[in-house]
Amino acid sequence: MGRMRKILVSIMLAAGLVGCAGTPPPQSSAQLTVIPDSQGLPAPSRGDLAAADRPALIGPLDTINVDIFNVPELSREMQVDASGRISMPLIGTVDARNKTADELARTIEDSLQGRYVRNPQVTINIKSSVSQVVTVDGEVKEPGLYPVTNQMTLMRVIASAKGLSEFAKQEQVVILRTVDNQRMAGLYDIGAIRRGAYADPAVYANDVVIVGDSPQRRLFRDVVSLAPLLAAPLVAVLR
Repeated sequence: MGRMRKILVSIMLAAGLVGCAGTPPPQSSAQLTVIPDSQGLPAPSRGDLAAADRPALIGPLDTINVDIFNVPELSREMQVDASGRISMPLIGTVDARNKTADELARTIEDSLQGRYVRNPQVTINIKSSVSQVVTVDGEVKEPGLYPVTNQMTLMRVIASAKGLSEFAKQEQVVILRTVDNQRMAGLYDIGAIRRGAYADPAVYANDVVIVGDSPQRRLFRDVVSLAPLLAAPLVAVLR
């Protein structure tokens, strides 16, 4: 029974450590200014509220609206095909892949200019996008594909996936990204971001976010689940 007592003591110590372990309050640093609660945070400026400009690129299976001023018979809503192309009357197939709405509009204008429409004015709006997404995998509650907006960050992506799972390893969150055909990986610590140690990193379309697994958390859960079974014979002996 001495071994069982030791196991129970270890469980209680571990539980006590987990109970005491919490996220420490943020501290002022070169990257963060902590304002005392007596002062209150200042209101953001208009510039603070504006999203950084990220080009929205058209991709396969996106739905777009093409409007040609004063030519309603050519204006329409259409879906980009799986190869990233659209088909337009008079000008045929147009490659829309990886173009912004303005770039695609200029391409269509150039194709119509002179031959079919005098001084064409084309406006394109992206109605819905399935290509501008980030993949979230690993220890989050709802892994999947999530749309990317101008202000998408790592913390917002994790919130979209309903938060970290019970077994997430906060200091092992990876963002995979391709830059100039080179595969890159960034390692981030969610706890450090929450403490304000560094800024919440931006997330872009086609990024893959992977939240690591903590074997220690799984082991602790398994040990705690065994505690009643280990304690029962000990209680009987004590009686």
